Amino acid sequence: MAICRSSGAFRPQWRQGALLLGALMLRGWRMRLSVFGPAFFLILVWWFALEPSNTRDWQPDVAILPRAEINGDLITLRNIRNCEYTSETQYTVNHYDKTVRLSQLKAVDLFLVYWGSPLIAHTMLSFQFGDDDFVCVSIETRKTVDEEYSALRGFFRQYELIYVLADERDLVRLRTNFRNEDVYLYRLAFNPDVAGPVFLQYLHQINELYARPQWYNALISNCTSNIRGHARPYTRDARIDWRILVNGFVDEMAYERGMLDTRLPFAELKRISHINARARALGDDPDFSLRIRDGLPAPGVSAF
Repeated sequence: MAICRSSGAFRPQWRQGALLLGALMLRGWRMRLSVFGPAFFLILVWWFALEPSNTRDWQPDVAILPRAEINGDLITLRNIRNCEYTSETQYTVNHYDKTVRLSQLKAVDLFLVYWGSPLIAHTMLSFQFGDDDFVCVSIETRKTVDEEYSALRGFFRQYELIYVLADERDLVRLRTNFRNEDVYLYRLAFNPDVAGPVFLQYLHQINELYARPQWYNALISNCTSNIRGHARPYTRDARIDWRILVNGFVDEMAYERGMLDTRLPFAELKRISHINARARALGDDPDFSLRIRDGLPAPGVSAF
């Protein structure tokens, strides 16, 4: 009986305690909402009000934007960068112009650059015209003189987007010879009906950024997602893949989709595609672009 009375006496007390706790939680939730809700709203308003700019105090290597003049088959590329480096941070900035013919586009190659984790890489595309004329494009953050790259800040409208149009003796040697990053060069399967429109997509975006700046975003507007965005309308296989985000494996994805030479096992292809030793030995050789490709297999025609 005592146990029953005790149980009977406890039930109403438990219900009252639960109601009191619920009321306190509700009051706390309302209080937190009333305090943090407006603050969060103001942060959102501030964030969406941030405007990208082309007129900041830029670091010298990204101070001058490239642009393209497209006149049918004839394309003039303005402000191709070719820095002369003595170290990663010490360099002389040079630019030059060149004219290419879209009908002479002969190959498109993929660079993967690893600077730390094997999960994440920087990706660049290089376009070859004729037998020995290469133009490389690196999609990057455009930093001011007082900024360094932060992966976290890359999500939050802190860097403008830039397409660096450059000589491979600049973009590639910077990474192999001065930053000591691991660089892999893959020759992509080539289809002129796809490669030409993709190159034009790049140029349209370069001209768009010259006229109207945009924000870089580490998730949705980065080096790999933008490559996919330019190529997606022209490829048969545009499926989303987790390796677009964890892009250190994007070469493996390209291999599986037939965009790389599959006559070799992937591990062997990756081994011979590592170009650091070759690039370091070449220095500023005028045939740098041709010689870093020596011995690399090129696949046939594909959807890319």
